[in-house]
Amino acid sequence: MLYIIEDRVNMQQMPKFEYDKPSFMKKDLMTMVQYRLPIPIQTYDVLAHKLSIYYPQLLLVNKAHQQIINQTIYRIVYTLFSNINEQGYYQPGITEMIGNYEVKNNQRGIVSITLSNFANMPTLAHPVTFLDSLTTDVRTGKIYQLKDLFKENSPYRERINKLIEIQIKERDIPLLNSYTGIRPNQKYYIADKALIIYFDMYQITPGYVGFPMFPIGSYQLQDIIEDTSPLGILLPN
Repeated sequence: MLYIIEDRVNMQQMPKFEYDKPSFMKKDLMTMVQYRLPIPIQTYDVLAHKLSIYYPQLLLVNKAHQQIINQTIYRIVYTLFSNINEQGYYQPGITEMIGNYEVKNNQRGIVSITLSNFANMPTLAHPVTFLDSLTTDVRTGKIYQLKDLFKENSPYRERINKLIEIQIKERDIPLLNSYTGIRPNQKYYIADKALIIYFDMYQITPGYVGFPMFPIGSYQLQDIIEDTSPLGILLPN
């Protein structure tokens, strides 16, 4: 549906836009505006009988950064499929497979996305699901690991572990064994001013728990957050 807003603005008071600027200035303006606004994201798909995988591709002014980020996303999608295939859970035409993604953050040039792959077939005792994620700064094309969010040599793992241990107790989360802490390559995503640490199914909890997730407010880690990291960029109001 198209909405037309009645023009009640005195056009003489509006700033005039000049279109005869050099091309590099136009590109700089496009870049500046793009980082102020949510990044355009296009959905691609892989479709076959009983198979539907959807994944995102970012549309950026900087094509080199776009290629780096989008290739990383595609590799994650392929790895999620391979995990299911290598474990013998995928049989073409028999296995139902669904791949989805969710955009958890898309502001200030920081994009954080989760990608999942679900598979089910008659011979399985229960469906299987794999989950992964990606957080990037589109200004640089850098893909951030958890350690990159924090100042060098900061005790981020100890701080996060303590907060997770508190949540495990307060939320009465059942564990397979005693909690041993996050890994150097720990999975996470960002949602506005929150860092969400999550674990694979069966990694620390029984399968019925699903993916155990632990949201941590950025302000709880503010003193050790790297200012130029995605958390640092999103922290100011």
